[in-house]
Amino acid sequence: MKILCLGSLNIDHVYNVEAIVRPGETISSTAKTNFCGGKGLNQSIALARAGANVYHCGKIGDDGALLREQLIANNVDTTYVTTSKHPTGHAIIQVDKNGQNSIVIFAGANGDLTEADIDKALSGFERGDLLLLQNETNNIEYAMEAAKRRGLQIALNPSPIDKKLAASEALKYVNWFILNEIEGYEITGEKSGADICNALLKRYPSCKVVLTLGENGCIYCDENTTFSFGSYSVSVVDTTAAGDTFTGFFLACILEEMSVPNAIELTSKAAAITVSSLGASHSIPTRQEVKASKLKLRSEDCHK
Repeated sequence: MKILCLGSLNIDHVYNVEAIVRPGETISSTAKTNFCGGKGLNQSIALARAGANVYHCGKIGDDGALLREQLIANNVDTTYVTTSKHPTGHAIIQVDKNGQNSIVIFAGANGDLTEADIDKALSGFERGDLLLLQNETNNIEYAMEAAKRRGLQIALNPSPIDKKLAASEALKYVNWFILNEIEGYEITGEKSGADICNALLKRYPSCKVVLTLGENGCIYCDENTTFSFGSYSVSVVDTTAAGDTFTGFFLACILEEMSVPNAIELTSKAAAITVSSLGASHSIPTRQEVKASKLKLRSEDCHK
């Protein structure tokens, strides 16, 4: 089974700061580093490092060759990565002393995906394969509709969330929602984890939901099952790619037909390892590194 990740390709400019800048304030950074990033690239690399057969669909500018090279180096197929007349997308990321971040994104070439680009990529996939989407490129509603017509499974990480996506009719095509509480609130209007899950299942009864809760772990629910899982104790350095690592590892495990509890256990370890290093794709562990880790849960284990 193959996965097509249709998503963003960014160059991340990461600034280490004492505290995230406030409105009207000017601050100094203690360090500045460039990384390959973008939620799409991060999730493709996480999928590949977890062992999945993954293809990436996206666009870069003439200045983005390094991003294509990074995907190839991580065993991601780049057949559907093409060059745009626009510059490569980039992000400006502040990381504070506690590892929390603030991110500003410039879409650039990520906003140049045409329906023809999407159709060409989807033509290489069959019924039962999976399309993974985020919200850092254009035309994702079209991609969901086109993938549904072809019989693909659809997984959505609706980040960064906006009102257009939250209200989209195309959400009815999603098989897997992997989201956090902020995204869940924007889609459902509910604030608690349980209420978000219940609202999504009421609106889309056949979907499956993985709701991440930061230090409080995550909740999984479908029409038959609900359980929670705690988080692992690590020293947080940079949370930038934690959600992307979680998304990629979880889907890779599910497509291997691993049980959901076992998939979430492995996935949660991978995300915890990611936050203990600086950078986005650079910090994503391999499957072997995750299996070898000796992390301990900070809260209770899985509850069916």
